[in-house]
Amino acid sequence: MDNIGKYQIESFPASRIATIDIGAASRTKHHIIGLIELDVTDARKIIKAKRTQHERISFNSWLIKCISQAVDECRELHGIRKGTRKIVLFDDIDISIMIEREVQGKKVPLPYVIRKSNQKNVAEIYDEIKAGQDQAIDSEGDYVLGEQKNQLIMKIYYALPGFIRRFAWIRITQSPFLTKRNMGTVIITSVGMMGRINGWVIPVSIHPLCFAVGSIVKKPGVKNDQVEIREYLYMTILVDHDVIDGAPAVRALSHLAWLVEQSWGLT
Repeated sequence: MDNIGKYQIESFPASRIATIDIGAASRTKHHIIGLIELDVTDARKIIKAKRTQHERISFNSWLIKCISQAVDECRELHGIRKGTRKIVLFDDIDISIMIEREVQGKKVPLPYVIRKSNQKNVAEIYDEIKAGQDQAIDSEGDYVLGEQKNQLIMKIYYALPGFIRRFAWIRITQSPFLTKRNMGTVIITSVGMMGRINGWVIPVSIHPLCFAVGSIVKKPGVKNDQVEIREYLYMTILVDHDVIDGAPAVRALSHLAWLVEQSWGLT
């Protein structure tokens, strides 16, 4: 008796191959995980007012700037281990973000690296995100936005056996300079922008510092000793414990929370 029922077979997007390889390579990282809530009520009101005045700003571009500032003040957060006894601390902060685009008829997240984000203002970051969203995708090897990659190399990569591809990723993550050159040192994935999730998302990552931005939800909070409805952002943070201890990491991330909740740079 045939109990399989109807089904269909679809082609597997080549862009997903790198995602699988990154998931495998992430097992070599020793991340500690932080789950936080940030009161973004005041910041969102200010940003909304600025947008009505046609300023080049979005909540995401401002949040990226806040993260850049916090990392700039504690560069151990995005430090990368070199060998067994050295850590490389980069002056420039390169943040990789994910932009959802349609590739071969399917929506997939594609990486875009904002270089030197600590030296850019919110408007410049906003413009870069917009450019990534508007970039035309006209080839099968065009799976990294914003930077021209060698299409032949990309095609060879996708044709290689899995164990060779995964070895290449491990080699990249073991080199601070290959890591920074190819994918930056910080990644921000805004999964909450794709739909409402009342909770935290636990990502996997090969970056030394990872932020998973969840949904913004309304719930009671305390402001000036008064209970009122506030807007809270769920955020998950992965920090490389091989590079930085828990105490300094918590202090640095507490400062990030202060920047966000004080609407840093908006007033």
